[in-house]
Amino acid sequence: MSSSYVSLIRRNILRNRRRSAFTVASVAVSICLIGLLFALTRALFFGGDSTPAQAMRVVVHHKIALTQDLPVSYERTIETIPGVRAVTSLRWFGGVYKDARDPKNRFAQFAIEPKTLFDVHPEYQILQTAKERFVAQKTACVASRPLAEKLGWKPGERITIVGGMLPATLELTLVGIFDPPRDDTSSEIYFDRDYLRDSLPPGDPHRDMVQQFYVEADNQSAVPEIARQIDDAFGESPYPTKSEPEQAFMLSFASFLGNLKLFLSAICGAVTFTLLLITTNMLSMSVRERTREVGILKTLGFSDGEILAMVVGEATLIAASGGVIGCGLSVALSAALASIMRSAPGFVSVVRGLGFSPVVASLTISLAILIGFLSSIAPGLYAARTSIVQALEYNG
Repeated sequence: MSSSYVSLIRRNILRNRRRSAFTVASVAVSICLIGLLFALTRALFFGGDSTPAQAMRVVVHHKIALTQDLPVSYERTIETIPGVRAVTSLRWFGGVYKDARDPKNRFAQFAIEPKTLFDVHPEYQILQTAKERFVAQKTACVASRPLAEKLGWKPGERITIVGGMLPATLELTLVGIFDPPRDDTSSEIYFDRDYLRDSLPPGDPHRDMVQQFYVEADNQSAVPEIARQIDDAFGESPYPTKSEPEQAFMLSFASFLGNLKLFLSAICGAVTFTLLLITTNMLSMSVRERTREVGILKTLGFSDGEILAMVVGEATLIAASGGVIGCGLSVALSAALASIMRSAPGFVSVVRGLGFSPVVASLTISLAILIGFLSSIAPGLYAARTSIVQALEYNG
């Protein structure tokens, strides 16, 4: 396209600057929302690559629901499966620390086995002396550094947690603070499962039950076979299991929200359709206002194809400008959403995949350009097909 055509397109866009600015803003806001939904869909249903530590772990839980318990005796059977390096059980406590109304006091609380916690989670960095005290002292606990910094905890801190879901009050002593991976800022505390068992009333059905087992494999290639053998071992028991890689387990939390993929797709479709109507209406108004000018251009030798190309170029440039701005806004919103979700346990994999990747950026900008192209077809054809006489007689 020659410089004269580009100059005409630019002048047409700047003819009504307020309308053009509002159109670019509409495209930017719509593309921002669509880009954020694209990034969220990618994070929830496709995720990023699993970390080396995640790739070596299998999560075992009840086949029916995560809230259903499994016998702690399953651990002995899991340990005998070839390829298993370490196993630890886990139970969510869900107690209250100080004032439950203060969001700062809400954090994940897990009863586990101190001897195997750091074997199954080798990415957690903690002092050897703290690890030894954690194993030796039944009332000991360890906390993630983000939680300890948020609440001002130091080793030696006495922590009282009153049970909510379980009838027990735990008097814990913080013996160590561990550093999770760099992109994991979740707030969590671990304490001895045997201490929880002893704190529950005799005869309580939860004393010898857990909710999950975390299994560390010898190598990544053994993970699928380990998961299959675990499920086969308990397939006919009253407590059947479902075993899956840790990343798949974390991403499965999205299923609790129902058919979220359909919901996100419906929103994207509605926003795209609305944006298409807005840009088509704007271009139609702009082209009708320039009907007489189209007639003059045709008398100067401009062909129907050249008239159509200028309208398409105008729409594409406006849409591309809005798409680039919207993409930039999506990057900022995705980063903000990732920052919020980092504090929620179990969403580390989602946060890792929520980064606004080049693929998502390309998709959003390409969608903006496509919308600009589609919205220009009807107004462009109207301008191209209008005869010189009709155009010069136009008085609208």
